[in-house]
Amino acid sequence: MLQGSEGLHPIPCTVVYRMFVSQSSIRPLLTVLLLTVGSFSGSIAEACPFCNAVSQTLRQEMGSMDAVVIATSLQDDTTRNKETGEVLMKVEVVLKGTDLIKVGQEVKAIYYGEVSIGRRFMLSGVDPPDLQWSCLPVSKRAEKYIGNITKLPDDSLERLRFYHKFLQDEESMLARDAYDEFAVAPYDAVKKLGPEMDRKQLLEWIGDPEMATDRKRLYLTMLGVCGDEKNLPFLEKMLRSTQKSTRGGLDALIACYLTLAGEKGLPLVDELFLANKKAPYADTYAAIMAVRFHGTEGDVLPRSALVESLHHVLDRKDLADLVIPDLARWSDWSQIDRLVDLFVKADPDNNWVRVPVVNYLRACPLPAAKKALEKLEVIDPESVRRANTFFSIPVPSRETGNSDSSSSVDRETEGKLSGGAAFSDPDENELGMDERSVFAQPGQATAALSAGTLPPATLSSTTLTPNPTLQQGMNPWRLGYVLGLALATIMIVQFLLLSGGTQPAKG
Repeated sequence: MLQGSEGLHPIPCTVVYRMFVSQSSIRPLLTVLLLTVGSFSGSIAEACPFCNAVSQTLRQEMGSMDAVVIATSLQDDTTRNKETGEVLMKVEVVLKGTDLIKVGQEVKAIYYGEVSIGRRFMLSGVDPPDLQWSCLPVSKRAEKYIGNITKLPDDSLERLRFYHKFLQDEESMLARDAYDEFAVAPYDAVKKLGPEMDRKQLLEWIGDPEMATDRKRLYLTMLGVCGDEKNLPFLEKMLRSTQKSTRGGLDALIACYLTLAGEKGLPLVDELFLANKKAPYADTYAAIMAVRFHGTEGDVLPRSALVESLHHVLDRKDLADLVIPDLARWSDWSQIDRLVDLFVKADPDNNWVRVPVVNYLRACPLPAAKKALEKLEVIDPESVRRANTFFSIPVPSRETGNSDSSSSVDRETEGKLSGGAAFSDPDENELGMDERSVFAQPGQATAALSAGTLPPATLSSTTLTPNPTLQQGMNPWRLGYVLGLALATIMIVQFLLLSGGTQPAKG
């Protein structure tokens, strides 16, 4: 799910990576690939924190077209062109492109589904003057819905007021479109809609075991906006449930629970997911995502409380790398000794923790951090070099909550830390590092592949804040390099996955 400008892109890249890839030969390739993809994904920032749009919304589609009309078929299955799929249609309503198409005009559009005379379609046209049309069959209700979309204001809140009524519409196309609009809407707009939400209805939808997980995530996000403490027993029961259908969208469920419970809800989350070493990886990851949401966009919990919960994860060597960047971003410098110990004791199975540790120490303003770095460079100079080469110094982010006690670094120190950094956005990615610097110089990405294993924490969900470099115009040679590398990486990864990759030695 996507998150706001200081948040995350909750696509669980790390989860997917760890679930499907264990071969050391594939790890660095996927790292570079995902960093590449993340670097060019700025257009989907500032969206609902735990929702993924299923497809482009009708509003977005119409906005990208040259012309949009409602038309009726003049042919049926017996008279249409069966070879090309073309159907002759008459334009009834012009929704967009009045200078390109007129009411009453006949056009040909390709449609391979069942067609009858008089059947109505939304036609979307591109490439004037000879417009090429795509077809979407519509009911009378859908036609009215589409017409209303064209009249909606630019204000996100006003749009959500309209789509809110169709979230569980009996017509699947309308329900899906309404969901997608909420999924891409700014989280602030969702919060503003809170007083108008039907809490009882949301609880009913959330409790429905047949409800799709993506929708449950949205409804949990909405409940966090409009619910209160009376809803906590309901949510706690779901958290403690072992039924997969009940705990669908666990990240959003935990986030909703913490939103309504506040700081007093953290012990339960710690007990079930963060401090519980027997908790499944996916469950703990979901809890980390929920905590991270509250540290970036939430305004309920102080970061001083959140980092205490994340400290539990450091006891799990297979997960520690996921939270180290958060500790750095949130200026928690209390874990220097603990992280140094993780670095020293890292083995081939979890040596990816070393680069996040180095970057944490690079960001830390304390003298102890500098001394620790000198020690670690003696132990593993390659990891220190890799961190210095591929990542800018992590920049601690500003507190979003109401507490002033959650940061151990004041604004003056924060300003010093940002000196020399290649970015200013407070939450660049889960490493607290600028993934864009991976491709700062030709050959660096290739060097990453030959250097060994990059830290899989870089595979975590990256924030999708627009890249200033891209906004100003990227060097075309660099762009070609990046895209070429991405294509080559995809091909290599595909080959390795199909061939089984490097097989571990037996015995």
